[in-house]
Amino acid sequence: MTTRPTSRRQQYSNYLHRVDSPYYLIIGALTFLSALGIVMVLSASSVYSLQQSGSTYSIFLKQLMFFGISLFAVFLAANWKPQVWDWITRYSLAMSFFALCLPLVPGIKLTVNGNTNWIHFAGFTMQPSEFAKLGLILWCAGQLRKYDENVVQRSATRHIAFLLPGTLLVVGLILKGGDLGTTIIILGVVAAMLFVSGLPLRHFMGLGIFGVAGIGLLVAIAPYRLHRFAAVINPFAPGVYKLAGWQPAHSVMGLASGGLFGVGLGASRQKWGNLSEAHTDFIFSVIGEELGLLGTLIVLLLYAALIYGIYRTSMQTKDLLSRYACAGVATWILMQVIVNVGSDIGVLPVVGVTLPFISYGGSSLIANFLGVGFVLNVARGDPQVRASLRSRKKSSQEK
Repeated sequence: MTTRPTSRRQQYSNYLHRVDSPYYLIIGALTFLSALGIVMVLSASSVYSLQQSGSTYSIFLKQLMFFGISLFAVFLAANWKPQVWDWITRYSLAMSFFALCLPLVPGIKLTVNGNTNWIHFAGFTMQPSEFAKLGLILWCAGQLRKYDENVVQRSATRHIAFLLPGTLLVVGLILKGGDLGTTIIILGVVAAMLFVSGLPLRHFMGLGIFGVAGIGLLVAIAPYRLHRFAAVINPFAPGVYKLAGWQPAHSVMGLASGGLFGVGLGASRQKWGNLSEAHTDFIFSVIGEELGLLGTLIVLLLYAALIYGIYRTSMQTKDLLSRYACAGVATWILMQVIVNVGSDIGVLPVVGVTLPFISYGGSSLIANFLGVGFVLNVARGDPQVRASLRSRKKSSQEK
């Protein structure tokens, strides 16, 4: 009587040990996150969209268009030949430099919430730094492969020096636009790639001190950043609440009012003017208010599955560039989730980072899908994954 349940448990536990499980885990998590993102953008943006354009669907329809472009992008990226990705990697730093120079061009540069890291043309806005993240990840992966293959006398200094010029170039251009959030994410991604490539753990203490000191200096010289850090301590303080504390305070109130199961999809109160970025930076708060603690936990579990699948793909591949780049993509998504969710629950300052695959925004959505497309391309390059895909396709045709 107990044989069948036991065999089922064994079947489920053995699934994660299969070589093709990361591929299907990524596809599944990405599908659910994207579907939830479409629904939540419609809900979170309806009030703001009505105020801006007179229609509750204008932002939602734009997100649908961005989603369609993203699907096309991930399909291409997942099916490109490895030679195409090698070519992109070779010129990725130059392309990132060009993209990050665009917000410096008069006439197309655009300042949003104090950051001049946007461009606008033909009625659309774009954030080049989102694509520069992927470009830097690919460049760093290529540099680390060169280090592994060509350097005989290795040292921590040489190891770091292989990534330092490109990282400083990209970070410098991003900081010129005032985007501290993207800077923090990039530094975290580069550090993770160094760790995966074998830099001894003891050297990260010095890198961490240097990074924290640099970020502290950037905060100290900008009063609005100091106010955001003060809002973390107590967003409800009289001198903070109506300034930098307004958004995090109402974000926390929205999450608290959601309870276990939420107030109902579309019934958020905080999106009615209290959260001006409800469909972008604070969409996690709207999820918590409308879908409750259960909804937020499901979102976090989906991210955990996605990131786990990408890291597994990184560990399984034998190609060094693919290994480092996949680790970089996984850390990129992880860092953005930590920073976004941390700011929404009030434990980190608000730095204007979107929630991957859920928040409104064409640049972040397309760039994130391209990054996952690269990972799927790597996974599909595994002979066992290809055989699994062929067998599934054959079985579906026979049915």
